[in-house]
Amino acid sequence: MDLYQLFKTRTPIIGVVHLLPLPTSPRWGGSLKTVIDRAEQEATALASGGVNGIIVENFFDAPFSKNQVDAAVVSAMTVVVQRIQNMVTLPIGINVLRNDAKSAMAIASCVRAQFIRVNVLTGVMATDQGLIEGEAHQLLRYRRELGCDVKIFADVLVKHARPLSSPNLTVAVQDTIERGLADAVILSGWATGSPPNQEDLELAAQAAAGTPVFVGSGASWENVATLLQAADGVIVSSSLKRHGRREQTIDPIRVSQFVEAAHRSWNNRGDRKSISSVSLKS
Repeated sequence: MDLYQLFKTRTPIIGVVHLLPLPTSPRWGGSLKTVIDRAEQEATALASGGVNGIIVENFFDAPFSKNQVDAAVVSAMTVVVQRIQNMVTLPIGINVLRNDAKSAMAIASCVRAQFIRVNVLTGVMATDQGLIEGEAHQLLRYRRELGCDVKIFADVLVKHARPLSSPNLTVAVQDTIERGLADAVILSGWATGSPPNQEDLELAAQAAAGTPVFVGSGASWENVATLLQAADGVIVSSSLKRHGRREQTIDPIRVSQFVEAAHRSWNNRGDRKSISSVSLKS
């Protein structure tokens, strides 16, 4: 996958819009307009701060269903993503938690989003939702049936989970790419907001052999320069929230601070990547 073709930079920063609880989730507040308003606000803050892409996920729907969300969640996310696309022109990704990759692919195909995130594409993980099995064979065939080219970003040894087999990172990365046909892989820490180990990042990059490797959690303005020494890009949310608290909204100042720190790291290495301009729709 050519990151520059998709994100107009070879080291993309992808901000996350955490949607407020959606219909049928335990904390659903009864107003989709409230969900949309906050999502539009956060997407605009991310774009204004200089990120290169946005991923939308039903983060506040916890506790999550294991592998198939209610149809109302799919409908709501489709509406929200379309509204965000009216506000910004950045590449959009979709993550339907906990592991409803088929719904994510369906939404992405219909709204012409560019990528999805899949927590478990291959293997079996023990999670707080129970055992989750990767269904790469179904997802790849579904993408072909839809006739779309939505890219698949797949977590390797995903956070908030433990593998049933031996947690060999090199094998997990290679299987996700070679047997699961992931377009990019994501490495996270053990939980939301915790970064991956730098040695693990370097090992994953080596095993990926040219397939893009993203940091999936724990990136901040303090550590992004170090993380990008091994990773090709970052997916970031918690450290961009007001006061760094995940329940808060995106803080445009924190976004700018994070992006500037990433750009400084490129300058210091003498190989700064192409930076896309702010992409907002009037």
